[in-house]
Amino acid sequence: MDYAVVPIAVMPPPQPDEDLLKRVAAVIRKSLSHTRLLLAGEIPRIIAHADSPPQAETIVADLGRLGLAAIACSQAEMERVPPTSPAQTLEFGRPAVLFRDNAGGEQRLAAGDVCLIISGRLESSVEVKTSRSRFKFSWGRTLLMGGIPTWKRVEETTTEKSSQSQGFARLYCRQADAPGVELWQHDLNYACLGAERAAASVVNFAALLRRLREAFPEAVFDDRLARSLPLTDWQELELSCRLIYLF
Repeated sequence: MDYAVVPIAVMPPPQPDEDLLKRVAAVIRKSLSHTRLLLAGEIPRIIAHADSPPQAETIVADLGRLGLAAIACSQAEMERVPPTSPAQTLEFGRPAVLFRDNAGGEQRLAAGDVCLIISGRLESSVEVKTSRSRFKFSWGRTLLMGGIPTWKRVEETTTEKSSQSQGFARLYCRQADAPGVELWQHDLNYACLGAERAAASVVNFAALLRRLREAFPEAVFDDRLARSLPLTDWQELELSCRLIYLF
């Protein structure tokens, strides 16, 4: 007999009441406090796992009867490979936008090719090295100088960790086999903005998102991952984007 764990995802309701929380907890067999956390926020998330596709269908149906939008995620959907080479430069033309990466690859997307644009933020930890000079008392030189206090200049390097938050955007194509496009705030060349280009990348990225929405008017624009707390790791980013796409 085949054994497959099937993730079950749900779109959290705006304001779940206590009765709904209790009913959902009974369906997914989790504590009330855990269920309350799972249904908090506005980002779709996995709230349960079924031991087989038939059991997953039953749970999805039970959640549907409670008024929740729920889906069973297949293994193929959860392992879908995202774009691997982010775009570095863009050319806004008619009737298509040309995206180029730093490896020489390019992709041209027309206005009707994109069905979804997801915008969000990722907060990562970066190491920053700083160097400074200071004078240190030298016993050896002092002895050589006959006891006259002598100092020497030394360079000290310290490494500190700091957090960096940057925006990202993913464009999903209507064709399932199309790779889509990924953009990162700090990796882009904003020359495509022309006179609208500013000194701050955060301003440029916002302007670029607006231009993309104008270039792909049929695409759904979802910025929930930008309005919520920044994502903190790649796995969280991939899962959140994938679930938003599926819903």
